[in-house]
Amino acid sequence: MGARLQDVATAAGVSVRTVSNVVNDFPHVAAGTRARVQATIDELGYRPNLAARTLRRSRTGLVSLVVPELDSPYFAELAARIVAGAHSYGWTVLIDQTRGDEEHERRLIHGVRNQLVDGLIFSPWSVPPAELLARTDDIALVLLGEHGLEDPLDAGRFSRVVIDNVAAAQEATAHLLAGGARRIAAVGLQPHLHNCTAHLRVRGYRAALSAAGIAPDPALEVPVRALHRADGAQAFGTLLDRLAGRGEKLDGAFFFTDELALGGIRAAVERGLRVPTDLTVAGFDDIVDGRFSVPTLTTIAPDKQGIADAALRSLADQLAGSGAGVAVPARHRLVVRESSTRRQADSVGR
Repeated sequence: MGARLQDVATAAGVSVRTVSNVVNDFPHVAAGTRARVQATIDELGYRPNLAARTLRRSRTGLVSLVVPELDSPYFAELAARIVAGAHSYGWTVLIDQTRGDEEHERRLIHGVRNQLVDGLIFSPWSVPPAELLARTDDIALVLLGEHGLEDPLDAGRFSRVVIDNVAAAQEATAHLLAGGARRIAAVGLQPHLHNCTAHLRVRGYRAALSAAGIAPDPALEVPVRALHRADGAQAFGTLLDRLAGRGEKLDGAFFFTDELALGGIRAAVERGLRVPTDLTVAGFDDIVDGRFSVPTLTTIAPDKQGIADAALRSLADQLAGSGAGVAVPARHRLVVRESSTRRQADSVGR
C-alpha cells in the first residue's frame, strides 16, 4: 500500500492539513516547513489519493497549461490561443505559472499536482534534462521546446512542439548582415537555465556570422537574468558603455526576445544612438508591442497558432492512446520592419 497523507504528516511532524497545503501549493506555509514536508513526500513516494487517479482515468475534461510567466506577452498570447483551441476538444484549461522555479517545475514533472487533469502542456525553464528523463508520472504530457533532449533516444520519450531556434536566429542575424551591419551583439544568453532556447539561438547567431566570414566575438554575447524590457535595457546599456569606454561601437544587435529588444532600443536612444540609422535591431517573438513601437521592430515570428494547435492535437493523440514521443515542428518567419531598415526616415532619435 502506498504512503497516505497521515503517514507523511506523522513522519514530518506536522498536521494533515499542513501536508495538504504543501501538496496543493498553498502559499501560507513557512519555507522550512514546506521543505521538510516536501522531503518527506519524496522519501515516502506519496501521491494524492486513488480516487483522484480513478477520476483522471475516466476523464475530467480538464487540462493544465504551465508556462514560466503569464505576464510575458509571448506566453500570454500563446496561452490565449491554447485556451481558445481547447474548446473544440471540450476541454477546460487550468493555467499555472512557475516563474522558472526549479522546485515548482519538479513537483509538476513528477505529478504531485496533476491527478485531477487529463493532460499537461508544459514549458519548463529550470529542470535539467536528467530530471525530465527521471519523470515518475504517467499523465499525458506535451513539452513546448527542446529542453536539452538532443539525443534521439531521449527526445523520443517525449511529445514536443519545437521551432528551429538555430535556423531562426541565423535568419535574423543574416538579415542584419545583409543590411550592412558587421559588428552585431547577441543579447539574451541565459547560462543559468536548462531549457536550451538561448543556447540554440546563440548557435544560430554564430553560424550567420561565420557564414559571412566574421569571427564571433564572445565580448558581444550578452547574458541576461530575465527576458524583460528592463533586463534588455540594463544589459545592452552596460555593453554600450563598456564599448564606448574603449572607443568601440556596434552597428547591429540581435535580441533573443522582443521585450529585450524594446528595452535595448531605449538604452541605445538614451546614449544618443539612432535606430536604425546608427544601429539596426532585430528581436524574436513578434509580440504586439513591437508592431507599434518607434521604430517598429523587426522580429522572428513563431507560428503561435500553429504551436497551440500542435500542442492540443498532440495531447489529444496521447489521450487516445497514440502519438507519444512525437516532436512536431512549428514554423517561423522573419518579419522585417523599421528597426532594421536604414532607409527609413523616421528613425528613433531624429
